[in-house]
Amino acid sequence: MMSHKVILEPAEEGGYTVYVPSLPGCVSEGDTYQEALDNIREAIQGWLEVAREFGDEIPASDVITEAVEVSL
Repeated sequence: MMSHKVILEPAEEGGYTVYVPSLPGCVSEGDTYQEALDNIREAIQGWLEVAREFGDEIPASDVITEAVEVSL
């Protein structure tokens, strides 16, 4: 079992865009938060299968997230 951090962003037209910073080009979307997560899970599986097929190294999910507060 592998774990990869994902970033979800509200889409302008509604729903969410979601991507995996540690897997270049691994992007998906969904009309709801849960749908976006389900879709990116499938995208990650596909990305990993292609990487294995071509013998590419599978990067670790080494993304660090932190909220930073600023005042205006």
